[in-house]
Parts: sequence; structure tokens; C-alpha cells
Amino acid sequence: MIEYRTATLPELKLILDWAGDEGWNPGLDDAEAFFAADPDGFFVAVDRDDTPIAAISVVNHTPDFAFLGLYIVRPAYRGRGIGFGLWAHAMQHAQHRTVGLDGVEAQQQNYRASGFVHAGGTTRFTGHLPGQHDPDIRRIRSDDIPALIQMEAEASGVAKPTYLQAWFSGASTRTTIVLEDKGAVGGFCTVRSCRSGAKIGPLVAADTEMAYRLIAHAATTFDGPVTLDVPETSAGLADLCERFGLEAGFKTARMYRGSSPARNHPTYAVTSLELG
Repeated sequence: MIEYRTATLPELKLILDWAGDEGWNPGLDDAEAFFAADPDGFFVAVDRDDTPIAAISVVNHTPDFAFLGLYIVRPAYRGRGIGFGLWAHAMQHAQHRTVGLDGVEAQQQNYRASGFVHAGGTTRFTGHLPGQHDPDIRRIRSDDIPALIQMEAEASGVAKPTYLQAWFSGASTRTTIVLEDKGAVGGFCTVRSCRSGAKIGPLVAADTEMAYRLIAHAATTFDGPVTLDVPETSAGLADLCERFGLEAGFKTARMYRGSSPARNHPTYAVTSLELG
């Protein structure tokens, strides 16, 4: 007998291990920040021994917007309808909210059948970067956080205040750096260590020159390859990634059930494909 229920924080850590098995390369300390965004927004299907066998997240960021991710069915349990049953259970958590997702392009038709509409794509860029220290870049301060949350909301089209409060507060393997321009924040990015290398996200910059400086400085803080998830509307950042010699990898489809927020910032990278 299969049951569907809310996941615990230790189970979310297990789910992120599954994501690692799938090749999604999550951050080493993602679980606590993800869970802080919405502790009731993570779900598992369990067998009769209460062992998780499938997972999904539907995180409510605001009264009007939620994001779906971490949709994984363990290989031995696929093809039995367990995933779809868990999907239907979890979607109730969103209630009337618009729901976004970043799904693999091959699954677009399945998402359309559940009422989702394609609204663009995101490309993952990965590679090795030469680091370059920048004296105008510093670590985030607590008093920066409200402004950074607002900058990210303007770039992404949706506010994610609780999630980003936790994200920007940092962890031993995740830090945010800020580029000051004439006494104000001109751009910022968060760098987090992953199973392989590091990911940069979010990144928001006033122009590609600031983005270049942030990425080059970020590369001084870790070893291994770097990854950025860049929306197709951020053409300036995509061009910059190519200038850096980063390789374009897999693409995801951004889809919404409900009204589609506008994403039109030229130098913006997504915080995470799991929570938006």
C-alpha cells in the first residue's frame, strides 16, 4: 500500500541525495534553506514500511505563487502511477496559486496535460573558470538582504522572500558576494559548493561587465567546475558564459499553471531549478 505525506527535513536530505544520483548536482547545504522556504512544501510517497520511494516539492513562496520541483520516483518504482498520485497530492498544497516549474523538455507534454503552459527555457552552462580577485567585491552583510531579495524579484518576475532570506543568510558551503557601484549594490551572486564544483545562483547584475567581475571573483572561492542556469531571456549572460568558455548543456522548460511572470532581465541566473 502506497501513502502520500509531508516530508521531514531528514527526508529532504535523502531526496537531495536522490537528486545527486540523478545527476542534478545539488548543493551540499541546500536542505536547510529549501526547508525554511516552506516546511509543508515537500512530499514523499512511502511504502507499507514508511520508506520513501518517490518525492516532489510544491513550495509556496507567496500567497500568489508556488514552485514545483524535486519530482523523483526511485527507479524500481517507476511505471506504476506512484509519481502521478504523489503529484496530484502535492499540487493541492498550492491551492489557487500560480505554480511554476523547470522541467526537462521531454516531459513538456505531460506537464501540459496538467495545465502547465510553456513560457521559455533555461540553459545550463558549465565549465572551469580562471579566478580574478576584485577589490570592489565583498561578502554580503545582513543589511544587504532586503535589497537583494527585491533585486532578485525584479529580475525573476516573482518574489521568494522566505526562501531567499535563508539562502542569503549563508552556510558553510554557500556565500553571497556583492559588487558595489558608487555606494550602491550594482550586482550580486550566491556561490554554493555542490557534489561537483560549484553553482552560481542567483546572479543579478546591472550589466554584463558587472556580471563578468562577479563570476570571475566567485571563481576564486572554490575549486572545480562552475555551473549557471541561464534563462533564454538573459541573452547578455548567456553570451558572457560563452565568452568564459562555459559549455551549454541540458535545457529545461519553464512552465506555469496560471499567469506567467515576466522574466526579461539580460544578466540574471536562476537561484535553483528546484525552488526557482
